[in-house]
Amino acid sequence: MNYQTYQPSEDLTSLIKCYWTLEVPAEYSSEKQRIVPDGCMELIFILGDGIKPYTSEKEFIIQPRAIVVGQITEPFIIQPVVYVHCFATRFYPYGVANFIKTPLKNLENKETPIVELFGKSTADELEQKIIHATDTQQRIEIIETFLFDKLNEKSTINSIVKTTVDTLIVTSGSSPIKAILKEDLSKRRQLERKFLKQIGMSPKQLGKVVRLQTALKLLLNQKTETFTEIAYESEYYDQNHFIKDFKEFTGITPKEFLGKEQMILSSLFYTND
Repeated sequence: MNYQTYQPSEDLTSLIKCYWTLEVPAEYSSEKQRIVPDGCMELIFILGDGIKPYTSEKEFIIQPRAIVVGQITEPFIIQPVVYVHCFATRFYPYGVANFIKTPLKNLENKETPIVELFGKSTADELEQKIIHATDTQQRIEIIETFLFDKLNEKSTINSIVKTTVDTLIVTSGSSPIKAILKEDLSKRRQLERKFLKQIGMSPKQLGKVVRLQTALKLLLNQKTETFTEIAYESEYYDQNHFIKDFKEFTGITPKEFLGKEQMILSSLFYTND
């Protein structure tokens, strides 16, 4: 598998984490893959044969060529089909809300065709430009031109939402929401509402996802550590707390995750992220 990341232009670095490309040879196409959430949303273009998202153990849907993947809060399983080639934009948690008007809670745990977000003519034109581009650099130029055109003139993200997200990222998801709000708990309900609209999940869920990412990277890059050490270093109460959260988002335990062929793609993403 070939996974590469690319940095956005300076004017978009506060909203876009990276662009990425993925090529999966046909020999990997038979194995289902579990995707671990990272708190980011993605705009993905399928340039190869495609990917099947599973809605249950045996049922799947046919994935459109251009989609926005919403926030993931439960086990998310896909299956590469023959040769896979993707080009994608990975947004920071508060990135996507600057480009679309749809409440992001509506996109949770699903892949939404971009035609539903931008309209048929705009979506079709963008999709064709990306598909027929000559290389990754040209695709980045196309998507950045598109995003600059869609960028809302007024700031969409409320300052308290951005502060909360930034604090959760800096503290690896361990900072309590009441500490971020500096004991002004009257803002708690307002923050919850704005998070669902602008981030696509609650502050508590995002904190759990960010903390899971911290643990996941330790799990992938320092396999000599015990689960207890990883749990404490990632600010979990104990090993059981770590395993419970891990299973909530992936459907399997950390032990099952290691060396499992179904986790090849997630391992690839987060080892190189």
